[in-house]
Amino acid sequence: MANKIEELNYVPEMPKKAKNIVIIGAGGIVTGSHLPAYQMAGYPVVGIYDLDFEKAKKAAADFGIPNAVDSVEKLIELGIKEDAVFDIAVPASKTAGILKQLPDHAAVLMQKPMGESIEQAKEILDICHEKDLTAGVNFQLRQAPYMIAARKLIADGVIGDIVDIDWRVVELHPWHLWSFLFGLERMEINYHSIHYIDCIRSFVGDPTGVYCKTMQHPKMTALSQTRTSIIMDYGDTLRVNLHINHNHDYAPDYQESMMKIEGMKGAIRIQLGLILDYPTGRPDKVEYITDDGKGWRTLDVKGSWFNEAFIGTMGGLMKKLEDPDYHYMNSVEDAYHTMCVVEACYQSNKEGATPVAYNE
Repeated sequence: MANKIEELNYVPEMPKKAKNIVIIGAGGIVTGSHLPAYQMAGYPVVGIYDLDFEKAKKAAADFGIPNAVDSVEKLIELGIKEDAVFDIAVPASKTAGILKQLPDHAAVLMQKPMGESIEQAKEILDICHEKDLTAGVNFQLRQAPYMIAARKLIADGVIGDIVDIDWRVVELHPWHLWSFLFGLERMEINYHSIHYIDCIRSFVGDPTGVYCKTMQHPKMTALSQTRTSIIMDYGDTLRVNLHINHNHDYAPDYQESMMKIEGMKGAIRIQLGLILDYPTGRPDKVEYITDDGKGWRTLDVKGSWFNEAFIGTMGGLMKKLEDPDYHYMNSVEDAYHTMCVVEACYQSNKEGATPVAYNE
C-alpha cells in the first residue's frame, strides 16, 4: 500500500518506522477511516476489541488483523506484549475509564472529543500526565492534505499575514448514522464544529474569547443542537467567523462546505467536499489568489480528510515516540486548548446576548 502514500503531494505526519497498533472500538469511524488509513500508510494493526465481539471479529477479518479479543483486559495485555500504540475509539465519556487501565508510559491516540465537558477533558489530561502517557487526540482535520497545502502557502508568505477566516457549512447532515448523539445535552459543537475550531487554532493559535449561539431546529428536535454561529475573538485585526447550518433541506444547489483564509496579499479557499452529501462526499477544491493580478488559480492536492488525514494523527504520535523533542501537533495538551475554546462557546451560549435597550 506504500504507493498510495507516494501519490500524495502533501503528506500528513509519518514516522521513520511504524509501530504496532491495537484498537479499542470497531465502530464505523474505525472500519471506515482508521483502518483504511493505516493500511494506506503501512501501519501494522495487531489486535482489535469491541463490546460487540462480532464487530471486532468482522473488522479483523476484513482488514487482516491477526487478533480479535473479547475484553479490554486482553487487548491491553496484547498491546503490552506487542509494544503497541493504543488507539481508543469509544464514546468520549468512556475514554477516561480506559486510560486508567493502560500501563504507565504507554502511547495512546484517543478519538475526539476529549471528553464531553471541560471537567472530563481535564480528567483525561491529568490521567495522561499522572501515568506519563504519550498521548494524542484524533483532531485529524488539521492533518488533511489540503490543510497541509494551505499551511505551506501561508508559511511561504504567499498570502501575507492572515486577517480574516470564514468557515461556512450549509448542508443536510445524516445524523442518523450516529445514534449515540441523540439525547446528548451538548451535540453540534462537541461532535462537529469542534473540528473547525481545532483546525482554525492550528493556523492562528488560541483566541482570547468567543461569542456563540448554538441551537436546535424545529424539524430535528431529537437532537439538542444542529445550527451554530461562532465568532472567535483574536483582537482588532483578525476576524474569525463560523456559520454552521446542518438543516439546509432544499436540494444540493446551494449547499456549502468552505473555509476561506484572507491575508494582506491574497486568499485561500478550500471546499471540504466530504461534508457535502456525507459520507459519499463531493470533490475537494483548493484555490488561491494573490495580489499579482492573475486571479484565482487551483492548487492540485491529492488526498482528502477521510481517510488520508487519519494517517497524520497516528503518524505524528509515532514520530513523538521516536523523538521526544518532536512537536506533535495533535498532542493531548494542544487538544485540551481546543476543549477550552469549546467550553467557552457553551458558556457564551448559556449567558446569552446583550439585551437591546429600546428607550423611546
